[in-house]
Formats: sequence, C-alpha cells, structure tokens
Amino acid sequence: MKVHYFQRYHGKENVDTANSMLLLSRLYSYAPSKFYKFISNILPETAEVETSINIQEKCKNSVPDATISQPSFKIVIETKLNSQFDIKQLLDHTSSFNDEKYKVLLTLDPNKFANSLETELQMELAKKGALIYHKHLTFDEFIKNVEDVIYERDFELQAILDDYKEYCSDSKLIRNDWKQMRVRVASVTMDFNIENGLYYDNASHGFSGHRYIGLYTEKAVRAVGELTAIVTAVMDGDSLIITDTREGAVNEDMKRKIRAAIEKAKSYGWDIGTIPHNYFFVAKFYRTEYRKASLHALLGTRFFDLCEVLGMDKLPETEEIARLLNDKQWL
Repeated sequence: MKVHYFQRYHGKENVDTANSMLLLSRLYSYAPSKFYKFISNILPETAEVETSINIQEKCKNSVPDATISQPSFKIVIETKLNSQFDIKQLLDHTSSFNDEKYKVLLTLDPNKFANSLETELQMELAKKGALIYHKHLTFDEFIKNVEDVIYERDFELQAILDDYKEYCSDSKLIRNDWKQMRVRVASVTMDFNIENGLYYDNASHGFSGHRYIGLYTEKAVRAVGELTAIVTAVMDGDSLIITDTREGAVNEDMKRKIRAAIEKAKSYGWDIGTIPHNYFFVAKFYRTEYRKASLHALLGTRFFDLCEVLGMDKLPETEEIARLLNDKQWL
C-alpha cells in the first residue's frame, strides 16, 4: 500500500495550506540550504537569506572574533481556491508583520492573481508606508519552485514531492495535466510497450496527472505517446478484475493486452498479475530520442512540462512532439 505524506479528502483551504507548509517543513528537515534557496525565490530579488559569516566584524564598541548572522524575514500566507481574494482581508494580514527586514505577503491559488486586484493591492500597500512585497504563486508554480531546489537523486524528497503533486492533482489544485509528460524507465519491456501502446506500473506507486507518457532507456526518452485510458487491474485466478479506470472506458482489446502484459512479464521473472497494477494505454507510441545530458541514469519517475520544453503555448500532434524532442536534451 502506498504511504501518503499529505492529508486527503477534504474541502477546506486550510488543509491545502497545511499540506503546502508540510512540504516546506520536510524540505527544511532534509536540507536547510534547499529550504533557504526556495525562500530566496519568494523574497524580493535584492533579498539575501543565506547565513553570513564575518571574521572580526567591527561593532560600535568592540571587534568580536567573528559574527554569524542572517537577515530576518516573514512570509504571511493566504490561500484561496477560486481567486476569491479580498483586499481588506489581505491588508488585515499585514498586521502580522513587525520589524522584519523583508516582509512578504504570499498568496496561493490554482489560478493567476487578477491584474486589477494586484493594482488595487499595491496602491493600498503603498498607503500603509511599510515596504511589503506581494508574491503570488499558483500551486503549479509552488511545485516548480520546490523542484528547482532539489536534485533528481534526492530520492526521499522526490517521493514526498510526487505525493504532494498527486494530492494537488486529485484536489484540482493544478490544472496543467494536458501538457505534462511522465517519463518512466522501460528497459526490457520497451519493445512490448511500443508494440502494444501500453505501459504498466505497480498501482501502489500512484501517479499525478499527466497527458503524455515517455519511455526511457539508455540515457534517453525513446518513445512518447498520448494517454487514452488508465486501467487498474489484478488477476483473481483466471479472471481479470478491473478495479478502477481513468480517462477512458475499457474494451476487450485492452483486456487482451493487459493479459498479454501479465504473461510477457513472467518471461522477465515478474509475477505482476497477483499485484494490482496501473495500465497506461496510449493511442500510439512514437519513436524519439530526447537525451539525458547529465551523468547519472534516470531512476524512478520524471515529469516534463512539454510546453516549457518545446517553447510553445499549444502542443501539436504527438508525432510532431516526438520529432521536436529529437533536437532537445535534459539534465
């Protein structure tokens, strides 16, 4: 059974906030330097939050051997789910600030902050006289900021972040599934996957929302396909039991392919039939060579924003995506 780090099944904004702060708490516990790097991306560009070590720094009446200091900051957070921010409420929140060097009002929402509301907020903050910086993040941007400070081989953090992504996807906090490509290792199964338009994975691993799946082996994504259905299935004796479906309906050809995958896995020494697995069906896998430029091989899962990778706002057909990825590399 998959272990979840974040609370599920709720309808309140404070739980979304609590889960987001739990993610940052985990980040801090794992590596304070990564946490402060995240914070530095939230603060104004001129702000510095790294610890400063000075030797024989001259003070008013003495010269100590050394000083260790850090600029103070405070981030006040307000979360909404439907862009229902209220200027008065936001301004009231600023009373939480004291004499911190950097004061940040951070708003979280699945949507962008309205330009008209931003203009009004800035005018009201200016009237207060204090230098208060407003930063807005969608949940997708919040995730991206965390991704930017952790490494592929920070396995513990990656597992926690993947669960947070899954939570956000299930809670409809992120709405970018349509452009996400989930890349999975498919070494010995690659030919079978491409021939049958099917990839499978232990259901306990879970997954966050994505529209495309990429198959990786030998330092490159070798195939990409657009999802048509996700089916969770397990064998009960000779019977194939479908326990869940997403995206599309299950037909007899899909059931045949699931059975074929279970039989083929036995030749690799895997008994996947007795364990619930997710079966990811695509219309067709198209060959590509989206190469990994960094030293280490991919372990586990990697998500790519295809619009960001390809530098476009709207994605073309999958065959064209595969062609365009041939000219790209990733770290």
